[in-house]
Amino acid sequence: MALPTSHSLEVPGARLYYEVQGSGPVLMLVGHPMGVSGFAAIAPLLAEDYTVVTYDPRGFARSTIDDRDQDAEPDLLADDVRRVLEAVRGEPAYVFGSSGGAVTGLALVARYPGQVETLVAHEPPLALLLSEAEQARARMHDIYDTYRESGISTAWQRFSGFSGINMRPQGEDAARQPPSAEAVAMSERFFGHGLLPITFYQPDFSALQGAPARVVVGGGTTSKGQFAQRAAVALAERLGSPLIDFPGGHTGFASEAKDFVGVLRRTLAWLVGMGTIGEFRTASPIAEPTFQTSDSGMTAVVPRARAGHPSAEPPDVRSPRL
Repeated sequence: MALPTSHSLEVPGARLYYEVQGSGPVLMLVGHPMGVSGFAAIAPLLAEDYTVVTYDPRGFARSTIDDRDQDAEPDLLADDVRRVLEAVRGEPAYVFGSSGGAVTGLALVARYPGQVETLVAHEPPLALLLSEAEQARARMHDIYDTYRESGISTAWQRFSGFSGINMRPQGEDAARQPPSAEAVAMSERFFGHGLLPITFYQPDFSALQGAPARVVVGGGTTSKGQFAQRAAVALAERLGSPLIDFPGGHTGFASEAKDFVGVLRRTLAWLVGMGTIGEFRTASPIAEPTFQTSDSGMTAVVPRARAGHPSAEPPDVRSPRL
């Protein structure tokens, strides 16, 4: 398989680094704070069927930013993603967004509905959708204040304790090693300018439900009950959207790459098989008889995939209310 090609793109206030590999329909993998390297395990696998685009968000890794004090507002990040997609190919694309990248994806669909064919939003950390929204808001402010007062190490401890997500290196050797300059820069920008704008983002549900794009929500099989997975459940309920179970936890795309890609492929193929956006919305797992229940849970009754698209074998889909 050919190696990914590297590109850079000048956008207002930043210079974005992105990579392209594979062939077929465009599928952009969007993260925050993770960028190209965060999707290194799944991008080559997906490139067998798709033109896969990955990028470093502004201010991270190889993407520069003019104003280091600029906050990572999801609308701004969505505009960056739109510009990258337009540079790659000027047609509606498939988008997989995880964590802060899922929030970016929601803003992208709301602001540029014609740019997206399908969005799979995996564990968006939307604190204000939780039933205990005000407590979650207070905890996020506490993490931010901890970063300002005590630094990134203590802030990561607070963040991991609240979210159940541990993004720092594991093991005794990692604990003894000082963080790299890149890791420090990522943490500084994440806590200083990404944490609050992303977790406090409020989706425009009217725009999302009126857009031509299909939006589905994903959560991890081993992160159930954690902050971001519960936010995913809440988002799926608000959208009336299927909830897809993806292997692993918040970073299952890295730890369970092969199985994760299998579920993502089936999800995209299933959505293509749904046909029009109206057909997709009437096929919500909350509506019968599109879904049938068995001893193993709720399973999608899936139409045949369109010609030229990967198999439409059903993903693990369930009502978010179950």
